[in-house]
Amino acid sequence: MNSRPEVTIDDVRSAAERIDGHVVRTPLNHSQTLSEIIGAHVHLKFENLQFTGSFKERGARNRLEQVEAGRGVIAMSAGNHAQGVAYHGTQLGIETTIVMPENTPFVKVARTRDLGAQVELVGDDVMEAAVAARAFAVERDLEFVHPFDDRLVIAGQGTVGLEMLEQQPDLDVIVAAVGGGGLAAGIAVAAAAHDREVRVIGVQTERYPSMADALAGRTTTARDGSTVADGIAVSEPGAITERMLRSHNVDVQVVPESAIEQSIAWLLEIEKTVVEGAGAAALAACATHGDVFSGRKVGVVLCGGNIDPRTLSQVTLRGLATQGRLHRVRVELDDIPGGLAMVSKVIADARANVVQVDHDGLGSTGARSTVLELRIDSIDQAHAEQVLADLQHASISADLLPW
Repeated sequence: MNSRPEVTIDDVRSAAERIDGHVVRTPLNHSQTLSEIIGAHVHLKFENLQFTGSFKERGARNRLEQVEAGRGVIAMSAGNHAQGVAYHGTQLGIETTIVMPENTPFVKVARTRDLGAQVELVGDDVMEAAVAARAFAVERDLEFVHPFDDRLVIAGQGTVGLEMLEQQPDLDVIVAAVGGGGLAAGIAVAAAAHDREVRVIGVQTERYPSMADALAGRTTTARDGSTVADGIAVSEPGAITERMLRSHNVDVQVVPESAIEQSIAWLLEIEKTVVEGAGAAALAACATHGDVFSGRKVGVVLCGGNIDPRTLSQVTLRGLATQGRLHRVRVELDDIPGGLAMVSKVIADARANVVQVDHDGLGSTGARSTVLELRIDSIDQAHAEQVLADLQHASISADLLPW
C-alpha cells in the first residue's frame, strides 16, 4: 500500500518555484484597527491583489505548467477558477475551454472570454456544468482541470501558506475560506512543515457548511440558494481535500452571512480594500469565534476580490445600518408649505444628514397630512435617537424603522 501523503511540502515548494514570477507575491500586512476590534494580532494576506483578483491563479498556474505538450485543457467554473485557468492558459499558449452554467452573469462570461478562453454555457448549476466538462474532456481529448480536488492545484494553493510563514514566521493561526477545500488543504501542508506549531482553521458560510459537516460526520445541511459568499457555495466537498483536512486536523468553522457582510464593510472602510464574500469569510470567523483567536498572531487570507458592484453597494449600506450610522426614519406631518423644510432644519441642527427622501401623500393617517420616509446618516445609534427626540420635541411625529 502506498502511504505517501496526498500532497507533500516538497510538492508545495516545487509549485512555488514553478509559479514564481507568474503570480503576485501578495503582501501580508498587520492591521492595527482590526487587531483592536478582534482582540488578536491580525495579519491580512491580500490575495485579492492577484491579476484576476483571486488566489485561484496559483493552483491554475501550477497545474497548467504540467499539462502534456500540445494538449488543451477544460475546466468548469462560474468564477475565479475560470479566470485563473483562462489567463494562465493564454500566458502559456494552452488552448482553454471553460464550461459555465447557463445562468452565469454575462460579465463573468465576458471576462473569461477576454482572458482567452472558449466558453461553453451548459446546465443550470456548477454540478451540471462539471458533468458536461468531463464529457467534453473525453470527447475532445482535453485535460480536465478540477478547481480544488487535484493534487497539483492544491500544491499551488499551498504557496499562500508558504509565503505567509516566510513573511511572518511567528504566526500562531492561519484562517482561510473553504469551498471545496483546496486552499486550506494546501496551507495545512505548508503549516505542518513549519518549524513551530501553526494551527489552520477553515471557514464556511452557514448556508453551505458541506466540509464542516463532512469532517464532523454529519449529513450536510448545505442547500441551494443565495449567499454573499458565492465563491465558497460548494454543496459537496472534495474527496482529496476532505482527507487532507482531516489528516492535518483542520477545524472548519461556520459563520453567519451577517458576519461576512460586516467583514466586507470593515475591510472596505478600515483597510481600503475590496473583497468578495469568500474573501471576507476568514475575518468573519475571527469576529464570530473571537475566543479561539484572542491574543494570538493570526494570518487572515483575503482570498478574492471579485464582488459584483451592486452587491458591494448593498453590503456597504447594510453595514452602515448595523453600525447604527444609517437609519430609516418615518415622519408624519401636516401637508402644508414649509413642512419638509422644517424637518430638514431639525435634522441639520442635530448635525445629521439626510441622504434620501421618499414622499407618500396617501400613506398618512389623515387627509391633510403626509408621510416622509427618510434615510439619515448619523454618528452612531445614540446620535440617531437624539435626532428622533429633537424631531418629537418640535412636535413632529417620527419613528425609527427597521431595515
